[in-house]
Parts: sequence; C-alpha cells; structure tokens
Amino acid sequence: MDLTRKTATEATRAAHSAMAAALPADDGGDFVLAKRGFVGSISDADVPGAWSQRPFAFLEGERPDTVNPSLWRQARLNAHHGLFEVTPGVYQVRGFDISNITFIEGETGWIVIDPLTSAQPAAAALKLLRDEKGDRPVSAVIYTHSHVDHYGGILGVASPEEIAAGLRIIAPEGFLQAAVAENVLAGNVMSRRATYMYGGLLPKDPQGHVDSGLGKGTSTGRVALVAPTESITHTGQTLTVDGVEIRFQVTPDTEAPAEMNFFFPKFGALCMAENCTCHLHNLYTPRGAQVRDAKAWSFYIDEALALFGADTRVMFASHHWPRWDAGPIRRFLTQQRDLYKYIHDQTLRMANHGLNATEIAEVLRLPPTLEAEWHTRSYYGTLSHNAKAVYQRYLGWFDGNPANLHKHPPEAAGRRYVAAMGGAERLLAQAREAFATGDYRWVAELVGHLVFADPANQEARALQADAFEQMGFQAESGPWRDFYLTGAQELRCPRPPSATPRQASAGQLRTMPTDNVLDSLSVRLNGEKAGATEIAFTAVFTDTGERFAVSLENAVLHHRPGAGGPQVELTRDLLVDLVHGAKTPEEVALEGPGAGALISLLALLDRFDLWFEISAP
Repeated sequence: MDLTRKTATEATRAAHSAMAAALPADDGGDFVLAKRGFVGSISDADVPGAWSQRPFAFLEGERPDTVNPSLWRQARLNAHHGLFEVTPGVYQVRGFDISNITFIEGETGWIVIDPLTSAQPAAAALKLLRDEKGDRPVSAVIYTHSHVDHYGGILGVASPEEIAAGLRIIAPEGFLQAAVAENVLAGNVMSRRATYMYGGLLPKDPQGHVDSGLGKGTSTGRVALVAPTESITHTGQTLTVDGVEIRFQVTPDTEAPAEMNFFFPKFGALCMAENCTCHLHNLYTPRGAQVRDAKAWSFYIDEALALFGADTRVMFASHHWPRWDAGPIRRFLTQQRDLYKYIHDQTLRMANHGLNATEIAEVLRLPPTLEAEWHTRSYYGTLSHNAKAVYQRYLGWFDGNPANLHKHPPEAAGRRYVAAMGGAERLLAQAREAFATGDYRWVAELVGHLVFADPANQEARALQADAFEQMGFQAESGPWRDFYLTGAQELRCPRPPSATPRQASAGQLRTMPTDNVLDSLSVRLNGEKAGATEIAFTAVFTDTGERFAVSLENAVLHHRPGAGGPQVELTRDLLVDLVHGAKTPEEVALEGPGAGALISLLALLDRFDLWFEISAP
C-alpha cells in the first residue's frame, strides 16, 4: 500500500484555476482590517505545549497547488496574531487559538470576554495585555456562548481561589445545559469527529492542515468548564460590570443553543459573539451538534441592527477581525443577515417542490450580491451542508423515499454492492477509471463500499485515500479539507487497536457542577448489561457537602438531590476517577453501606474509546 502523500492532480489544478477566476475582486481591504490597531505580540504566538503559529510559516510563500486559492487567502488572514486595539478601552488578542479573547477596560480591572479553548494561551494573552496596557486584575468574565473555545481557558485568566471568592462569570441563560450536552453527554463522539474537523492529527503544511476557516486551529492546553454566576435571561437586560454598562441581546438557537450579543455604550462597541464572522458559518457543524435555526439567526442579526446599529462605531466578534464605521458595519450585518435567511428560504422553497436534501445541496447558489463578498464564502460552513441542515431541521433525516427508510448499515451494504458489481477487482477497475477523469466524489463513494466490506483490502484503502486527498486539496472549507485529509491519513496509516479504551480527558467533568457529572453517567450506562437490575443509594460528596439519591431501574439511571437508599461517601474527583478507571474500587476506601451499590453501578458503565474508526468499520 502506498503510504505517501500525493501532490495535486491535473484535475485539481484545473479546479483551482476555475475557482480563482470566479473569486471576488480583492482590494486588500480585509488585510488592512486584520492588521488595524496592532499593538504587539510574542514570537510566533508560541505558547509551549498548547499553541504556536510557527508551523504556519509556509503561508508567507506562494500558494501551492495543494491548497484551494480562496482558502489560502483566508489562511493568510487568520495568521495575523497579537494584541490589537479595537477602540480605546477595548482590546483583542487574536491568533493565540481558534477564537479571540477580548478585554474591556473597567474601573478597577479587565473584563474578559471568551477566555479561549484552554488555559495556557488564555494566560499568555492576558500577560501580553498586562505587559502592554497595565497589570490590572480580572474583574469579570463573560462567556458569549456555550462552545468550548469560548469558555475552556478560564483557568488561564482566573484562579480557582478567585472563582471561589465570587468572581463574576456572566453567560446567556441555558449556557451550562448546552455546554454539558455538547461537550460531555456527546463529548466522546464529538471530540473524535473534531479530530477530523480541525485537522489536529494532520501535519501543518501545504499538503496537510492550513487553516480552519474560523481560525488557524484549536489549542491543546488545559480545558475547564466553570459554571457562570449570573445568567442573561432577556433582551434589553442591562448590567454594570466594573463600572461599564453592558446592554444584552439574547440570541438562542443561532450559532449556539445559548448565545448572546451585547453593546457597550461607553465605547460604541458591539460584540456580535459568533453570530457574524468573516465567512459563512455552520448551520450544522460536521463534528456534530444540534442543527441551528437559520431563520432565527437572521432575525437576531436584524434585531441587533435595530437595537444597536445607530450607536455602533465598531463591531467585533469572537473570531476574525472587527469592522469600523457605521456604513461598513451596517452593510456587513445586512449581508450576514440575508445570507442565513436566503439559505433558509431557498432550501424550503425547493423542498416544497419535492427536492430532497442532497438534491437541494447540489443546486443551491447564492445570489450575485452575496456571492460578490468575501465574508459570505464557505470557509467554515458550506452551502452544501447548510442546505442539508435546514432540510433536517424541518423534515429530519428521512427524505420520504421508502427505499431510504430502512437501509442496510455500511458493512452489510458494502458486501452487497461489491457482489452486485462483480467483485472487488471489477469495482476497483471502475474506480480507477473514475479517478483518471477527476471524478473523485464517485471514487470515494464507490471504493467506500469495498473498504467497509473488506477493510483489509489495501488497494481499496489506498484508492479511497487518494480520492479523499484530491477532494481535500480542492476544498474551500477548512473543515472539509481537514475531514478529507484526515480520512486519507487514517486509511493509509490505521491506528493499532488498543486492549483498553483510550479515553478523552476528564478535565471538564472535574470542574462542572456535581449534578451534571451524575447526569453524564446516564449515557455511559450499558442498557443490555443493566437489564432488570435495580440499584439505589445516596451519594454523599464530602468535598461539596451535596447528597444525591441515585437509582437504576428499567435500565435507566436517575438522580435527584436528597437521600434515597444506603449512603456512600466520596469526593467528586474520586467519582470521576472511578468512572474513567484512573482508580479502582479496590484501591480506594469507599465508606458507607452504599459502597457495594456504587460498585455494582460502576460495573455497568461503559468507557468510551476516543479513537473509534470513522473512515473504515
């Protein structure tokens, strides 16, 4: 099997030439905006063990044939890093993670907006700010929404002692529930798919990861989930934080289930969170998440224009670079508003004509006025998968065709497809012909059946990898590129199986409320093993003073505050260790008559392996 990475084929080079000819005119304006207000940075934005821009030095050269010309431009824009003055009193550190961290100058300290994905780059950003603009304390933290790259680094800007002492942490209502659902209940599968979406396993080079569209990529430091102390419940709510007035707009079911925009009258500064960034965003994120409401998304952008537009002098967001001055800001927000509404309306128009999601995705195009803009391009979300998202939100996964109601799973279908085509060799012969013509989508689909029917077929794996690779080179979307190239890499170099589950970090479990930790156990319960087993005990957490009644019946796990059965005493950290297998019941002294019941429950809980297969069975 050929394990080497390939270069671009003639078909891929031709696709790039066609793409370049169709791109909007580039007057360099975005590069001016991305550099505006630059104060300073650290060399290569290098944060040991967690983040660095150094591997992206190749972006200073000419575009290679292995990168889409439009994505190359976005990658170069996202390479700018450092501390930037948005307006006096408002600063951002960009390029230290996939997201931005913003600092607002209060009367006594710094208000931090979105403390990045992990603690180390957040701490480095705060140090850079203090070195340049004054060593003031952190007076409050604001989470714009419930995605990990906007809260996970909080321990880099605030110590556990400061948090315990009552540091104000402000978030939209429903933040904690949404964060737990996405990063804990579905955390293992989303984390695995995120390795594909963000190219974390790929080399950072012209044949590998070049950009995520939303930013360069995700940091890899310490992640924590610390609950907010205050919730924003309604639009029009106003808080004074460290002497600074903030007017809020709640925007649920937009880019995140819990999200909010807000305005600083003192600075004339509007924060649009992640609802308006310099590209087409995801209505459905390929790593997996709830489908977002395109209609509501458009509505809330329009509402922000009505609420804050007249007084806004600068607009910033949780990714990319700001916009300045009333006219450009209004134009940008109006186009972003209409981008999501157009996808929503046209998808449903075609669905009402009887087209299914795949058919709509194949033909949907933006109108000329939106297609002429750089900030509407598919660097992160795409028209293709966003159209499918709108269809799914309204009509679900089923397209109405009975043939698709109860299809065979991939391995069973693969064996039947291979047999129907006359065997593996005939299938491969047709796939090679398709590859030679540049029909890589068909190659990937065709050979995919053989890979799932016979994952040991090295020629099938190699040919599908080659097709994925060319599709990745052609992709304008950073996540699409990374999905294809990661799939190619894993087909060529499969990961050896492990005798024990290779589990993801338990970091967020350790910092979230105990109620949510217990809730996460319910999706680990193996229903088949539980069967008719009944268990009841009271978990007494000696570190928090909490007690919960835990019960199992009908193969369903429940918990509620209070007592309900014999007691077992433990700490929250010990529970996490026991669930993840870092400690065994035999190694610790569980106290109380309920210890046996807890041990029985632990035996029924699955441990998830982060490295399950995606591109092969």
